[in-house]
Amino acid sequence: MIKENELKSLIESVVKEIVQEQNSTQSDVVQKSGETESVNNTNESKVSDESLADITKIDIRKELYVPQPEDKTGYMDMKKETSARIGVWRAGSRYKTSSSLRFKADHAAAQDAVFSYVDENFIDENGFISISTKCEDKDEYITRPDLGRQFFDETRKVIKNECGSPTVQIVIGDGLSSAAIEANALDTLAAIKQRLRGYGNETGKELFVKHCRVRAMDVVGDETGADVVCVLIGERPGLVTAESMSAYLCYKPTVGMPEARMTVISNIHEHGIPAVEAGAHIAEVIKKMIDQKASGLDLE
Repeated sequence: MIKENELKSLIESVVKEIVQEQNSTQSDVVQKSGETESVNNTNESKVSDESLADITKIDIRKELYVPQPEDKTGYMDMKKETSARIGVWRAGSRYKTSSSLRFKADHAAAQDAVFSYVDENFIDENGFISISTKCEDKDEYITRPDLGRQFFDETRKVIKNECGSPTVQIVIGDGLSSAAIEANALDTLAAIKQRLRGYGNETGKELFVKHCRVRAMDVVGDETGADVVCVLIGERPGLVTAESMSAYLCYKPTVGMPEARMTVISNIHEHGIPAVEAGAHIAEVIKKMIDQKASGLDLE
């Protein structure tokens, strides 16, 4: 028969073993948990540190995906002369995955350019006078082009009071591509103003027009009486680029004038007419308009 003291000692020994085993298990769990957390953190770090390249930034005119072309030099020379998607190859009777993804990415970029807005900081930091046409949102802007050419009476007063009567009034309109404005407007504007100063012509305060259509220039012309109104506006984006901007110019524009009185310089973007070069050319056209007192088809 086990004595009381021996039984007590046995119980204490068993309890100690159990406690030691539990501590050991907990230690292993903590260690494994730490290892798991470390692994998870490492994986999270990998995910956060790595990002997919923007395939829309790849110039497809410089890429040839056709395996073993018979005349690679001729093929590449042909690609340089067109923005068409040639030389992309196939998988059976279908586009390859890379070509399909690029098409979808370019289409998405075009949609974003239409439905996104120019950053408010862009407008504020450059000191533009910010106004809006009668359109209340992008949906109305797309479906009611007529409202993109009209202003409320209060806005017309702002144009008249803030701009005065400059020789040249420059308008920056978001149009159908906010991306085009953010990418090209500032460099184009700087080149225009620099060249015009060289000609002795100064510009007034720049207007930024939200939900802008080209013929918003008619109202600006009526309210300011400027000799020339120049509208820099985002073009409708396509699959080639979502950053193409145009410049529409007119000598003394008025509401209801024929479109034949307007002069346009289009395709201002990285792979078209560079912004600075376009700005210098626009300034030359403006000077010619002032000298000849004409624009559009009447400009020689």
